[in-house]
Parts: sequence; C-alpha cells; structure tokens
Amino acid sequence: MNPTKLLALTPLLVVACTHTANDAVDRNYTDYVDMKIGTGGHGHVFMGANVPFGMVQLGPTSVPQEWDWCSGYHDSDSTVIGFSHTHLSGTGIGDLFDVTVMPVTGDVTYSRGETGKEGSGLWSYADRSKEVARPGYYSVPLTRYGINAELTATNRVGLHRYTFPKSDSAAIVFDLQNGGCWDRATETKMEALNDSTIAGYRYSKGWAADQKVYFVAQFSKPFSSFELKGRDDMYGRASFATDSAEQVMLKVAISPVSIEGAEANMKAEMPGWDFEGTTDAALKQWNDELGRIDVTSTDSVELTKFYTGLFHTMIVPATFNDVDSSYRGADGQVRKNNSLTNYTIFSLWDTYRAAMPLMSLINPERYTDMINTMLLICDEQGRLPVWHLWGNETNCMVGNPGIIPVADAIVNNQPGIDRDRAYAALLKTANDTIRGLNLRNEYGFIPSDKMTESIAYDMEYAIADAAVARAAEAMGDTANVRKFTERSHSYRNYFDPTTHFIRGRMADKSWRTPFDPTSSNHRADDYCEGNAWQYTWLVPHDIEGLEACFGSREATVAKLDSLFSVSSELTGELISNDITGLIGQYAHGNEPSHHVIYFYTMLGQPDKAADKVRQVLGDLYFANPNGLSGNEDAGQMSAWYILSSLGFYQVEPASGRFWFGSPIFDTASIKVPGGKFTIKTVNNSKDNKYIRGIKLNGKPYDKYYITYDDIMKGGELEFTMAAE
Repeated sequence: MNPTKLLALTPLLVVACTHTANDAVDRNYTDYVDMKIGTGGHGHVFMGANVPFGMVQLGPTSVPQEWDWCSGYHDSDSTVIGFSHTHLSGTGIGDLFDVTVMPVTGDVTYSRGETGKEGSGLWSYADRSKEVARPGYYSVPLTRYGINAELTATNRVGLHRYTFPKSDSAAIVFDLQNGGCWDRATETKMEALNDSTIAGYRYSKGWAADQKVYFVAQFSKPFSSFELKGRDDMYGRASFATDSAEQVMLKVAISPVSIEGAEANMKAEMPGWDFEGTTDAALKQWNDELGRIDVTSTDSVELTKFYTGLFHTMIVPATFNDVDSSYRGADGQVRKNNSLTNYTIFSLWDTYRAAMPLMSLINPERYTDMINTMLLICDEQGRLPVWHLWGNETNCMVGNPGIIPVADAIVNNQPGIDRDRAYAALLKTANDTIRGLNLRNEYGFIPSDKMTESIAYDMEYAIADAAVARAAEAMGDTANVRKFTERSHSYRNYFDPTTHFIRGRMADKSWRTPFDPTSSNHRADDYCEGNAWQYTWLVPHDIEGLEACFGSREATVAKLDSLFSVSSELTGELISNDITGLIGQYAHGNEPSHHVIYFYTMLGQPDKAADKVRQVLGDLYFANPNGLSGNEDAGQMSAWYILSSLGFYQVEPASGRFWFGSPIFDTASIKVPGGKFTIKTVNNSKDNKYIRGIKLNGKPYDKYYITYDDIMKGGELEFTMAAE
C-alpha cells in the first residue's frame, strides 16, 4: 500500500473494517490493528515502524524520561527529540533508544531539551492530528521544522523519508547521547565515510550494564558537510540545502556485533531506496504473522482488540544476530550459530505465563529458536536467563522464570530441541545457590528476615521447581520428580492457617507482624509488586495442595470468591504502581494474578470462571490508548487476552494443559503443524457465556481442559454455550 494514501486515513478508519469467514483467504488482518491501544495509561507500548520480532524498532522518542515513557512514547505527550532505532515495549523500566535521528532546519541546540521550552534542544512538537500508524509504517509532521517524517523498516534496517521545506540549512542530526530513561552513553563514535555515508557505534549502560550498538547510515542525497556537535561529539549534523517539499531518505542498519555487520545487514536487507516496496513488505510480514489465528466476529471492536493484542505479542523477543548469524553472547563474546535466529529481550517473569505458551502454539518454529537461544545463554552465563536485554542479564524480577518455557518445551517434545541438553540446563539453573536459593536450601524456604521479597522469590522458585519435576517425569528421571515436587511445596511454609493468607515468615518460624493483607511497600516488603491477597493464589502448579491448606474445596472457593468481592483499597507506605486492574483485590494489571480466574474451573466451578473471564475481557481491555490495565509487559497482557478469548489458558507451567474459560468468538482457526485447529462456538453471545457442552472432532468431550498435543494435531473443538 502506498503510504501517501494512508495520510488520508485516521486510526479509527484504519481499524473499522469487518470481515466474515468467506473472505478469510484474502483478509488483511492489519486492518484491525490500532497501534494507539496501550500507548496511554501505564501500557508503555512501542509506537513506530517494525516487522515481527525485528531487531529494529524505529519510532519517536519524546523528551520526558519518566516511567510512563518507558517505550519513548506516551499518548499524553507530543514531543519528539528524534526517531530511535531500538525501543522497548510494555516494560516497567526504560532502556535502549539507540541511534536517534532528527531532521531539522536552521540552527539548533544539541541537547535533549525541556518540555515546554521549544528551542531548548533539538525537539519539536508532533502534530498528532495527522499522525498515521499501522504495522510497518509510521508518519507524523514535526511542527517546529515544517518537516513530515515517514518511517518503515526491515528486520535490521530502518528506512526514513523526510519531506523538507525549502531551506539552505536543512540537516539530519544523529544523536548518540540520549537513550531511554535509565540508559546513559558510555562511549560513542561516528564519522563520515563519504558524502552520503556515516558509520559509528554507541555503547551504553542502564538497565542492561553493557550494551553495544553499531550502525551504518546512507543518505539518498549527498550532504554538503558532516560535523560533530554537542557534548563529547555525541551529535553529528549532516547538512544540505532542500527545495520545497523535497524528500530526503535515510537508511540506517544496526548490528550488535560490528560496523561491518551493520553494513552487511544493509546490503542484504535494503540495497535500494524503495520506500513503498519496503512498507508493503513489512505490511505483508505482519499480515502473515497475524494470520496465524483467524477469528470471525460481527463485533469490530473485539476484532480490533484481538488483532492489536496479537500484534503486541509479536514485537519482542527481538532478533539479535546479523545476517551472517553473528551475535554477541551473554559473556560478551561474538559467535556464529547458523542453525538458529538468536533472540533478545526476554521478559520471562511476565511472558512464561501466557506469551510463551501462545508462541509455542502459533509459531512453534520461532519458539524453537527462542528456546535454543535460552540454552545458548545458559552455556554462556552459566544459567538460564531471568530478564535478558541486548546480550545482558539484568536479573530483573524474582524466581527462575527461564526454567519454565524450557521445561514446557521438554514436556511438549518441542521439535528442534535437544532434550538432554535442555534438561541439563534446567537442573543446572534450579540447583544454583544465588538470589536466595542458598537460603531456600538451608531453611526449606526463604525466611522473610533474611531477604527482601522473600515470599515472591520463594513462590516463583516453587513454580519453577514444579516445571522441573514435570520435565523430569517426561525424561524418566523419577528421583528428580520426587525432589523437585517436594521443593515445589515450599510455599506452604508461608500459609498461615489462622488468617488463611500467605504472609512473611521468619527463620525461627514466627510470623511477621503486624500483618495487613492489603499492604504494599513497593520492592521493600515480602512480596513483589503485590500483597498477601494476590500472593495467596500464586500456586498455579499445586491447586490440590492449596486446597489442603484451606482445609476443603468449599473453603478454598469461598476464599477465592472473597478475592473478587473485598474492597480494592490498598494500604502501605509506597503502594506499587503495578497493582492495577483491580476487581476486589484481584489485580489483572500484573502477572501474578493472571492464572487465578482459571482456578474456578480447576476447582469444579467453571461457571464462575466464565463470569470473571468475560468481565476482564470486557471491562479491562479497551480499543483506545488507555486500553490496558497495566504494562503490556512484552506481550503478556495481550497474550492473556488472546488465549482467554479463544476459550482456554495454560495455568500449570509445563503441564501441556489449557483450562477452559469462556470463548468469545464465533469461530477461530489456529495454524498448527497438523493443519488447522478450529474452535467453534454454538449459541455464543454476551449472555450465553457458559459452556454447556463440548465436542472434540465431533465426539463428546468431558474434560475441563484441552491438551497441547490435541491442539497441535489439528481438528475441531466445539463449545455449545448457554445463559446458565
């Protein structure tokens, strides 16, 4: 599609199309993607041009360096300091924003500047009324300079097209000083190789301690001069004269390895200057990926929410190798691995819950590469990743989340995975002694007087241990089945039978006092981004054990009912900003709660699960900028929506079971190795939200869950819905 035609479309018009099953073959799924969803509130969603899982995330970066600008963009603000080639999406910490490019006219101050003081830096306001954003393409006018900016991308190359006014002092400025929020440049270099090419690198330190980004940039118009500017020569100005409405293009290739790698990436992915062709190719890549799930509905809003959510799950993890397979390992060494695409940006504490299981269903080939990347990381740093960013282990968040998708791959017998190697990585990581594991080994749990966030660390370790036990079972290792199953019960030490809450416990087995289940003291109490109400249910792997703690199924269900009905008031000295999307004390805006609704199904009351699933789908996801109840968290928030709207969710890590909730679409077809797995609903409506009957491949089905194997074989799952 010609981007100039897109300028006449508003985002609402772009997503207002509806389709039926008859035109599914020719569907343009990107029509449903509203890229503004999640850019307001605390969504922290990336805005710009990219391709699925691409290394380049090319989009605007704003002046503020605050929490809600972790992606560089927020719906409430229209400042632009430039267009950066790396961004994060949906995280709680800001980093990257490497190799920022800003088109200008006239003299400028070479700094970030201050909001409200135009002229204090390079920045300009953007005319958001004329902003156009669709998968693979972004455009916005910069009012200060009278320049219209257009962006598109391949995997490793960003392509810019700037329409300048008539000027004798037009320029494109490269900014290597300013990164994202917590990021700071430690060493930079750039130089002109000829009158239309510059090259350089940016090393920085932030959330990730040692980031290296190399780049090569080519101009479609030769520059008359290239000058280093600003503090420590971290800005470079390429100057030229322009006629009225003259278009100047710029392509920037990046590499985590070398300038030579960036040059090779450009030659392979973008040898010419075809902006429309690149835009069309990016759009096709997105359409192909989004088409992995074909859903039909007469509700265009639900289609917009679904395909925008699916889009969000395909931004990261990001490619992290050059076209020749070179990548920078977790130990800083450059290697080649011709057998896989290497990935980075693994927000595993978030994504092990739904985003990674979704990936295993709809894109098993890419999932295989992601698991093998994790195994490489284990080889290079000595353990599976926790939160890996641009080749660096940040150790952000609690537990051993890297264990869970690897165990899942073993249990599901994922093609292309060396199961013996993967199992060895699980045991190596689980038997480590860092991050409180030494205390857990000594006491059987992590005492709350020995370590901050003790409950959160221990309970996430317990979930990972259960995943190891399931992998051990798949590998026929009965000794480790027993060992890790027992270790997965460590959470029981924190269950107080008098209050029926998980609460802090000391080394001498006494309880932490005073105790308030609504209290939150962000990153400074026994929990992590939560309180006792939420963490009492962080036992997705052992519902039977939790039931035993409460004393009976009836008592468990009654307590679960109260989770959703109590006051949503939070107390504490520093209440976590992550406890959002509250229904009672259920917090859908943060990941530890994401499985809890499906406990109703597991406890034999799927009607209550259906009620709550439909409530969350309808009340906590919206087709507007404030459409998410918390951080997107690298696709996890949307992955919950995708799976739940299809009618199921994987509660128990590495179980191979997806428990039923309440599907909302008339039909949904997933492309799987066995062909298609189709989900049909009969008599489905807002009122008919309860599952009254199930058939699998035409035969009555009496389980509360569907298995991974049955989905991947292909076939048909039919739900008959009713109002009771």
